[in-house]
Amino acid sequence: MKKNLKRLSIILILLLTLVVCAGYYLLGYALRPSDLAIRSRNVEESVEVMTERYPVLKPWLDSLSTAQALREVWMTGAVGENLHALYVEAAQPTDRTAVIVHGYTDNAIRMMMIGYLYSHELGYNILLPDLHGHGLSEGNEIRMGWLDRLDVLQWMLYADELFGRPNGGTTRMVVHGISMGAATTMMLSGDVNREGNLMPFVKCFVEDCGYTSVWDEFRGELKGQFGLPAFPLLHVASLLCSVEYGWSFREASALHQVARCDLPMLFIHGECDDFVPTAMVYPLYEAKPEPKALWIAPGSAHAHAYRDHPEEYTARVKAFVNQYIP
Repeated sequence: MKKNLKRLSIILILLLTLVVCAGYYLLGYALRPSDLAIRSRNVEESVEVMTERYPVLKPWLDSLSTAQALREVWMTGAVGENLHALYVEAAQPTDRTAVIVHGYTDNAIRMMMIGYLYSHELGYNILLPDLHGHGLSEGNEIRMGWLDRLDVLQWMLYADELFGRPNGGTTRMVVHGISMGAATTMMLSGDVNREGNLMPFVKCFVEDCGYTSVWDEFRGELKGQFGLPAFPLLHVASLLCSVEYGWSFREASALHQVARCDLPMLFIHGECDDFVPTAMVYPLYEAKPEPKALWIAPGSAHAHAYRDHPEEYTARVKAFVNQYIP
């Protein structure tokens, strides 16, 4: 009997050790992927990729460079890290401002097509942060939008001071994010104009293919890539994330946050998105109080709505934001 109990104890310890090791692997795989430095940190390659993918960007970026209009700025994050952003003042002075938030393993440069939309097409001031651990910002891990929302709130305050104060007032601001940047946008939307975050200059939001929560996104990826159920690995990885980084997968919920948001939001999602499944946009849209709007981009995969439909994307964004930032 004692021998059997001893063997059972050893087996349980081995299984627990195996699950914890697998949880650590999953956490590293998701939040410290091997291609983060290769893709996000390589700014020169990002410029090459974006100008090849969106040919309209090259002459625009060249003109900004010639005029020294594409500028960079730094601020200190919550844990003392240096955070980086790019900004462009509008060609004609205006208080209309867009803060534009990139996705998973991307950087500010890889959101320049949306920068072009707001700056060149709509005449806005633009500010594009590199999130923690991305681009030129310090940090070693991806935070999936949850803690990033706090940094972006600070960038929004900075943008208001940068573009509003010289004109003797404040800005009228839209926040626009894609993928993880869309989740970040939704996550911060529930905090705007709450206690400690009074931001009357924020007028509306645009989210493009954001996920309902980190838990839901990772559960789908765990099943899709590895054929594994959520239990027990996702539970363990979430607990380890709480210990290592101070947040859990379940609390990082865009669904919960949009339900707290009273400002207008435009929801965009690709019809054929299988990375952040298109089905995720519907509960997000339902949870969000009015005013709101929804566009499903026909035939588009994840984060390809603008690439596939640049004219319609621009027209829909323009029509939406013009209602609240005339």
